[in-house]
Amino acid sequence: MNHKADEPPTGEDRFWFEYTARDFPFYNGLPKKINGARWWLVMIGVLAGFLVLSYATIFEGPYLSFIPALLFPGIPLICLAMVTGHYWKELFYKVKWRDIKWMILFALLNIIVTLSVSFLVKALFGTNPNAAVSQLGEMERGDQILFLVRTIPQLFGEEVLTILPFLAMMYLFYSRFKMSRKQSIVLAWIGACIIFGAVHLPTYDWNFVQCFVIIGIARLILLIPYIKTKNIWVSTGTHIINDWIIFLVTIGASG
Repeated sequence: MNHKADEPPTGEDRFWFEYTARDFPFYNGLPKKINGARWWLVMIGVLAGFLVLSYATIFEGPYLSFIPALLFPGIPLICLAMVTGHYWKELFYKVKWRDIKWMILFALLNIIVTLSVSFLVKALFGTNPNAAVSQLGEMERGDQILFLVRTIPQLFGEEVLTILPFLAMMYLFYSRFKMSRKQSIVLAWIGACIIFGAVHLPTYDWNFVQCFVIIGIARLILLIPYIKTKNIWVSTGTHIINDWIIFLVTIGASG
């Protein structure tokens, strides 16, 4: 950046200053310290949200199914607010036009990479379809629209499920194991992607290669927008664009 130390950055310099001045919250005691016990409460919230989404069969039907989709991110965020107060908002920043460009770029990059990896894995090991996506083309138009709308909170929930464990592992590696910040980011990045692959095992009929290679690599890419911007809205937008392209292609192919 080319601004003087005593002058606020402007224009393009201000944009990059905002990104570089941000840091991940909670891993180093800022803006509020979360100790190990409190991190466990947050992780229990993450698990509870996932279990509600996956197994709360009382919420069946096109409209009731919105309830677990909303509770999926809602429960862990409530737990985060319980241990951090208003600082839970540190996950969120205002979305700017440059953020939208990152969303589109990484969504397209992820589709290209995962299609290539999927082709290789399918040829060598075989893959299983996602039943929900497979049935999408057979739905009535109204049900397809409801499905797409319901995926918005659900995909946001997948970001919460990934990013909160990522921050918890950063705390573990950086504050407890005294690793460097860069080492903590890399290990937390890999660990969060392993968790994300693991939770998809039931979806893909316990195909370990498919979940930990294809889904895991996809998650590695989809987490980059958050690592870059520290803004969960950016990774959420990337995830929605990525999955909606797949959904819309499926709907279009069904005629």
